Amino acid sequence: MSETLAARIKNSLTRRRLIIGGAGLAAVSAAALARPRDHSGPRDGYFLNLQSALIEAGITTPTLVVDKARLNANIDTLMAALPAGMGYRIVTKSLPSPGLIEHVRQRSGTHRLMTFNLPMLKSLMTRMPDTDQLLGKPLPVAAAATCFDGSDAAPDGAAQRVQWLIDTPARLAQYGELAASRDVVLRINIELDVGLHRGGFVAGETLRTALETLRDNPNLRFAGFMGYEPHIPALPKAFGLRDRARASAWRAYNEALEIAATVFDADAMAAITRNAAGSPTYRLYHDTHIANEVSVGSALVKPTDFDTELLTPHQPAAFIATPVLKTAAGVRIPGIEFAGPAMRMWDPNRAETVFIYGGHWLAHPVDPPGLAFNETFGRSSNQEMLNAGTGLDIAPDDFVFFRPSQSEAVFLQFGDIAVYDGGVITDRWSVFAASA
Repeated sequence: MSETLAARIKNSLTRRRLIIGGAGLAAVSAAALARPRDHSGPRDGYFLNLQSALIEAGITTPTLVVDKARLNANIDTLMAALPAGMGYRIVTKSLPSPGLIEHVRQRSGTHRLMTFNLPMLKSLMTRMPDTDQLLGKPLPVAAAATCFDGSDAAPDGAAQRVQWLIDTPARLAQYGELAASRDVVLRINIELDVGLHRGGFVAGETLRTALETLRDNPNLRFAGFMGYEPHIPALPKAFGLRDRARASAWRAYNEALEIAATVFDADAMAAITRNAAGSPTYRLYHDTHIANEVSVGSALVKPTDFDTELLTPHQPAAFIATPVLKTAAGVRIPGIEFAGPAMRMWDPNRAETVFIYGGHWLAHPVDPPGLAFNETFGRSSNQEMLNAGTGLDIAPDDFVFFRPSQSEAVFLQFGDIAVYDGGVITDRWSVFAASA
């Protein structure tokens, strides 16, 4: 018997003895108050319509679905929130599908991408050679070198349209050597530590020296700064912690800009990228004093990790749909089947069981309502068990729907994305190969 289940049964039996033993109305009332309520209920019409569309399209396996109308609304919400002059850069790791990225490009009117790994960088160089790609994390110089060498080298000129992210003087020296050895000019973007403390430069003499190196090296060109601050909304408002973090981040960025302005002339400074933000923070920027572009990806599909106050205007636009394989009344745990009735008596959400096709994703069930994982039975990537109350209304071959908690890894697990629009599946968008 598992320790978790043993503890649960012991607690349940203890409560029952208190009641049967005449502990009084107070004990009965306390037990009643502590007992979980049934969270099951009628299915949402939205998901019933989505289920019909999937069945009509002949989809029979776990599938990632993007609601195109909701996606469009989120893109429009983003663009409407940007202040005058603020550019938009698509975070490709959060929307890892060429078709999805191209749709966002067309609707938002941007040619700027933020890319985070070598395979995706190379793929986008070939697929979208007109784009300006800013690396979202620094790559080892050996990885960057492959863009210039061998049969899978980037198309002519494509690597010069990349802003290579540099976080240390040592990496800057390495990229300088690479540029000289290949006789190319590399655009260099400097990563700033504006409070996340995940690496990067801070304002000071080390930064000044790096900028002077960029100014004086004919094979390197200063392309701008990138300062990422997702820690800000994660901090509590209490005691002004969040406001102080925001002020500190902007002060650190501004100090870096002031140093750069002493190394480069006004024309050069006017041309640089001043990248900041991400989905959690883009709405904090009401002018272009610090940043002249923001990077956003996840907010356009809104996984559950992005259910934040600042992103309230955005709506969920991505779901995992998976068929039900089996249903059963009650809960039967192998080897301790006798405990099932006690579990159900105490927790009405253990009245029904379903087993789904696949499972164990970074996701949360949202329809039918009330479904929950059974931690005693355990998680499964093959046939996950979920339980619900007596209001559960689902049968084999119907679909259970989940909201992903993130998009960047989850989107790559299901093959082509099903595009839902106007009540039907209208398209399938391929995804990139799995990559870190």
